[in-house]
Amino acid sequence: MQQTATPGQALAEHVPPLSAHEAIVEANRCLFCYDAPCTHACPTHIDIPRFIKKISTDNLIGSARTILDANLLGSTCARVCPVQELCEGACVLGSEHKPISIGRLQRYSTDHIRQRGIDVIHAGPATGKRVVVVGAGPAGLSCAGQLARLGHSVTVYEKRPLAGGLSTYGIIGLREPVDASLAEVEMIKRLGVAIETGHELGANLNLDDLLRSFEAVFLSVGLGATPALDIPGEEHIVDGLAYIEQSKIDPTAMHIGRNVVVIGAGNTAIDCATIAKRLGAESVTMVYRRTDREMTAYPHEYEFVKNEGVAFRFLTQPIAALELNGKLVGLKCLRMKLGALDASARPTSELIPDSDFILPADQVVKAIGQQKPAIAKKLGLATEKGYLKVDDNFMTSISKVYSGGDCIRSKGSASTVMAVQDGKLAAHSIHRSLY
Repeated sequence: MQQTATPGQALAEHVPPLSAHEAIVEANRCLFCYDAPCTHACPTHIDIPRFIKKISTDNLIGSARTILDANLLGSTCARVCPVQELCEGACVLGSEHKPISIGRLQRYSTDHIRQRGIDVIHAGPATGKRVVVVGAGPAGLSCAGQLARLGHSVTVYEKRPLAGGLSTYGIIGLREPVDASLAEVEMIKRLGVAIETGHELGANLNLDDLLRSFEAVFLSVGLGATPALDIPGEEHIVDGLAYIEQSKIDPTAMHIGRNVVVIGAGNTAIDCATIAKRLGAESVTMVYRRTDREMTAYPHEYEFVKNEGVAFRFLTQPIAALELNGKLVGLKCLRMKLGALDASARPTSELIPDSDFILPADQVVKAIGQQKPAIAKKLGLATEKGYLKVDDNFMTSISKVYSGGDCIRSKGSASTVMAVQDGKLAAHSIHRSLY
């Protein structure tokens, strides 16, 4: 009799680690390009041929050092980066051969030192300068760690019980387990960074007090909550970020419907659909008001979730969540058609009158993005398209206050690796300002 997988097993890391033999064979496929395209394609500019060459000579500590020297969250990025669009997408072998598995090799090196408790990055000589970081997500941890490497005393304040931001709470365990994220948090703490949870700017933290106590402030506050759909019956709809969080923190306590509908077509929506399917839903359908050509999910994630058995209803707009005797029974929708291009150069979606229909559903999850950071208005910070506005040095409109990560991403797509690079560059800007 076949055993049913537990929730933890169903959501365990999808890509297996490389064996030592596999890693050596893969590393030796690399051409070790001069002025390598893969390094240019990496937002943190890891010297990829160098770290792979060290794997090929069995120098895994040196390989990990090369990675972490450029990207302190190299273990997370090895797991969650869209390598198909970045480093591996730029690999010269990709045009006629299979590109080098850069992400898996990076994970192989960083896991090697993590599993053995080896630290390859250390704090610099103390400068006596004090900097505070608000938010312990990827940008905040990267900034804090880089400042510690430069010798500064750093305190990180985080509102959640655990540090790590979306790496801990918001990225499906199939891609990054909680323990991998928390291991990087502990590495940053071993650099001498103090991380204090339960502290929120605007609640029990005051910016003026921070500016009096520290010589610079870095804001890594991320984005806000999932916006409201403003449709009847919305109180019966589950928030996608909370859905993913519970799947990572306590999957055994999750309620999964038989017929699940996920609203949205980004990577978060795909994660929600994957969770529902893997934890026992009989049918999972994703609904999106545009077509697959306009969806914001990465192409490889779209292919992955289709292989999971998830169905799609494109050109579909939810207009009401239907309930009977207090229980959700369906999602009322209207059919859509594409119209003129909007400000993002994507076609608008227009309602087709009298085209309503009902999708049966006993669970509906919304994953339609996140609201812009509300903290900007509270602090009187200048904004750009609703995001915190920063200059070329990552300084906000308030002197000595810097920012990075998703909260400043008014241009381009938000990602973990871009947040890590923001934190690193901002740390160097802060360092220069202290002298």
